[in-house]
Amino acid sequence: MTAIESSTSRVKDSSSSAFLFVALFLFFWITTNPFSLLGAASTDGPLADNSNFINQIVTLALTGGLLIFAFNNPARAAIFRPRFLLAMIFIWYLFASMLSAHPDLAIKRVILALLTCLNASIFLHLPRSDKHFATLLGMAMLFTLAVAYYGVFFLPSLGIHQASDAFEPMLAGYWKGHFAHKNVAAGIMVMAVFFGLFLCNSERRVLGILIIVLSVFFLSKTGGKTSTAALPAILVVAWVFENWKWTRIPIAIGGSLAINLFTVGSAVFEPIRSLLKGFGIDTTFTNRTDIWNFAFSAIAEKPFTGYGLQAFWQTSEVIYSGGKMETWAVNATSAHNAYLDTLLSAGIPGLILTVIWLIILPLHYVSKADTSGNNPHMTRLFVRLWLYGIITACVESMFFQSGSPLWFAFLFSVFGLRLQGQARLISG
Repeated sequence: MTAIESSTSRVKDSSSSAFLFVALFLFFWITTNPFSLLGAASTDGPLADNSNFINQIVTLALTGGLLIFAFNNPARAAIFRPRFLLAMIFIWYLFASMLSAHPDLAIKRVILALLTCLNASIFLHLPRSDKHFATLLGMAMLFTLAVAYYGVFFLPSLGIHQASDAFEPMLAGYWKGHFAHKNVAAGIMVMAVFFGLFLCNSERRVLGILIIVLSVFFLSKTGGKTSTAALPAILVVAWVFENWKWTRIPIAIGGSLAINLFTVGSAVFEPIRSLLKGFGIDTTFTNRTDIWNFAFSAIAEKPFTGYGLQAFWQTSEVIYSGGKMETWAVNATSAHNAYLDTLLSAGIPGLILTVIWLIILPLHYVSKADTSGNNPHMTRLFVRLWLYGIITACVESMFFQSGSPLWFAFLFSVFGLRLQGQARLISG
């Protein structure tokens, strides 16, 4: 091969990987069905499979392209790590799903979760350097924001919650852009701010500031109180986490345990509930306690294997249970807590394996990243995304949600922290 041919080949490879990076990002952040109506996914009955044909084709096409890239990448040994632990996790989820009352659906969701995990592990290998990563990330996020604002100003009936919404008319006036719900949009805007801050430290200051301003303004219009409060909180906590190393375990593990104790714990422990009431806190957590009580009852019946991946809520056994379960929680679509939903999906072994993968090991990766010499701004971005994910998991069900941009970002932050600690980053 001549020098010119070699150079041309490298340009083509770089263009192909850049296209895959942006396409995969937009697949999660914009989806194949933007501007979906609120509640449309819930109208098909119990255990409806809402994935459309186009979505499945795009998933397979992207996965195929990513696998071709991975097999031809000299760093392929670093992809999908730690493989033994990940194999144990997905084998256990597959086993639990085979025992489910709905094995066909549960197994399909295990496969989709596996593909999402695989794609996230390849995602960070697509850019040729840290600066290339920043450029692609900024372009993709700016395009996402443009679509969101387009919905607000040019398609307000779809981009803004309406009083005519069948499910939540009380949300009228709140912005959601092309996302299905204002809370989803709010969570995306928080992550966009993290991306913007990273760009500001990666010689993309103008692009970073633009993304931050657009994201913060959009966030203020969503009415997402939890996300609005989480943004400054995560920035402060991440700074403490980075600079005071002794706080890392208390923040990551202790913080998750404390939030779960004072939220989910209040549903089953009266002393905690009384303590929170004394501080004037809503101990129902917007009616989540009924769901958590119901979830604990279900977990007690199958604590070891669970009910299969995402094969408990919205099943006919739960929704049409009649007088056996006298609570509105039978109509819930999730436990609003990722740790509880993991127990429901794969039992205690599944939760232990998942926590080791998503919380324990990243703590080890961060400590190694401190001395790796890799770009500290990338480590900071991944830490912010990771902390936001483990805290959000205490109040929302995000683990193994294959179509969720928050889950995808959380995944690539975990893989990114591992790379920051164990691989050599190409700069420039």
